[in-house]
Amino acid sequence: MAGGVPLLLEWCNRISATSLSTVIRESDWWFNIIETVHVIFTTLMVGTILVVDLRLLGIVLCREPASRVVQAVVPWTWAGLAIMGTSGLLLFISEAAQAYDNVAFRIKLVLLLAAGVNALLFHTTIYRAVGEWDTRLPTPGRARTAGALSVALWTAVIVCGRTIAYFH
Repeated sequence: MAGGVPLLLEWCNRISATSLSTVIRESDWWFNIIETVHVIFTTLMVGTILVVDLRLLGIVLCREPASRVVQAVVPWTWAGLAIMGTSGLLLFISEAAQAYDNVAFRIKLVLLLAAGVNALLFHTTIYRAVGEWDTRLPTPGRARTAGALSVALWTAVIVCGRTIAYFH
């Protein structure tokens, strides 16, 4: 703690005082443009993830091998993640001090971490053996669980993201 102020709050206050933060926050257009880009690329990223999750759950593209579905959408997922992450960082920079106290923002960060861990565990465990279950329906229980958890986590991330504006 620096002078009684938590270090993280001090860091957020410093970010909020930067010229980049001020330009985005005080512009008639920049915040809205960045937020629009963030929403569009969140939709791209979560949409491609949802296609994989629904395949794992046996709801869509059931005749397609899971590996083919993953290979088709993963480049789009990464592109969406890169632009969504960059625009999200810019949105955070523009309102870092306000984000510090925002419960919805904090929950969103935890959910993003959980969704990332879920994806990492899926790709480093059950998906490594995709050759054994690629065309099998239903997919293995662990794959279905990862898919269902992913749907739930990304839905919660989006709800929290939309809720951030209502917690000041």
